[in-house]
Formats: sequence, structure tokens, C-alpha cells
Amino acid sequence: MRVGSGFDLHRLAVGRRLVLGGVELPWDMGLVGHSDADVICHALIDALCGAAGIGDIGTLFPDDDPKYKDVRSLDLLREVADHCRRAKWAVENVDVTLLAQVPRLAPYREAIRNNLAGVLGIDPGAVGLKATTTDHVGPLGNGEALAAQAVVLLREVP
Repeated sequence: MRVGSGFDLHRLAVGRRLVLGGVELPWDMGLVGHSDADVICHALIDALCGAAGIGDIGTLFPDDDPKYKDVRSLDLLREVADHCRRAKWAVENVDVTLLAQVPRLAPYREAIRNNLAGVLGIDPGAVGLKATTTDHVGPLGNGEALAAQAVVLLREVP
């Protein structure tokens, strides 16, 4: 078994789509980044990379490579999950925390869990997903950014 952790943070800006866990949320702001800037997927990618020992998101998908411009982060997560499977690692479970004052995650929780489970090849029950605020402290609490942290457990497949 191997454990990996990941973290990601992106600023919010008007005129961008807000995508979390591959689900587009109807909101007037979105995350700034080279890709769709999905902090949930990015944190999971780094957690998987760490557990499997395959680098990190910036190494695999450099932000100066035009082929990743506006790419769906859920597709990048799928690519990393496939790499783990080829290297004989199976995802046992994942746990993700979104750090955000707004928007509320609850209406989208099941859709996000199902997206992540489908890409990772696991049951939605093996996907923990929760959100917390920072009680209006700092850039997250002021609604200037969103962040996510993730932990994954990989099991070696014979």
C-alpha cells in the first residue's frame, strides 16, 4: 500500500468557468489557470503522482505547453489514473477537502463523487468529498480563491 497527498489553489476571476471535479457550477466567477484549473482534480493528480512515485502535475502537464491550454482536468486525472493502473497500482480510496467560502458544494457533491469514481475506476463510496470554509479569513475566506487537498491510498496489484 502507498499513500499520497496533494494540494492545489487557484485564484478566482470573472469571465472564467468554475469547474470542480469535472462538474461545471453555475457561478459568476471561475478559477484562473492554464487548464480549466479544477482544484479538486489537480489535488488528486498530485496525490496519485506522489503515491505512485511518478512526479507531479507540473512535470507531467507543464503549464507552458500549449496542448494543455483549457484542457479538462478530469481528462488529466484519467490519464494519471491509467498510468497508475499500468504501473500495477489500484486506487483503494480517495478523500478530498475543498477549501472555499463560496460556492456551496452540497448541491454538486454526488455528481462530483460519481465523476471522480468513474475516472479512478472505484465505487463512489470510496470517494470522500467534503468542504470547509476558512471563516472569512485570508484569500479563501474573502472569496478570492479556492483550494483543495487530497489523500489517496493505492494498493499494489500482483
